[in-house]
Amino acid sequence: MLVKRLFDCCVAIMALTVFALPMLGVALMVHSKLGSPVLFTQMRPGQHGKPFRMLKFRTMLDAVDQNGDPLPDEKRLTAFGQLLRSTSLDELPGLFNVLKGDMSVVGPRPLLMDYLPLYSQEQSRRHEVRPGITGWAQVNGRNALSWPEKFALDVWYVDNRSMWLDLKILWLTALKVARRDGISAAGEATMPRFMGEVE
Repeated sequence: MLVKRLFDCCVAIMALTVFALPMLGVALMVHSKLGSPVLFTQMRPGQHGKPFRMLKFRTMLDAVDQNGDPLPDEKRLTAFGQLLRSTSLDELPGLFNVLKGDMSVVGPRPLLMDYLPLYSQEQSRRHEVRPGITGWAQVNGRNALSWPEKFALDVWYVDNRSMWLDLKILWLTALKVARRDGISAAGEATMPRFMGEVE
């Protein structure tokens, strides 16, 4: 939708202008506390499952076990990284993904490529639109929700999306960030892996 694309570009440009100095400060802090690289990049599925390289500020250490495998999230996520996540400052580089057209400001969050074959037919409908920096699931519980609850909210957004709903989600996102709630699932540093639905 052309109007939404224009809206995305306008919001991204304005946000990058406003947050230019804070982003520089965060980048310097990440380099100081976590080292290089400052940005975390990972292939994620975009609209219709098309892969794109998502950008975020790095929040975890590159700690590995004796076999060279990454340690669990809770052992790699530092207090500084948790602060970036709780304030959503780690998401700011995603604004460049929005300008590029890989993402929208509002839409279902882009998850792992590994999850694509695990979705039910209904859950896979979340990829009918561009993924977003924030979304309906994020303002209705974020990582405190179960996977089925998240996906149901994502599909609801796909079926009911509008500019007014996007504006509402952006407003609610600002409130959520201020309150710092729903950052992680119960008993988890972030969110447990999605293992697929039992049919």
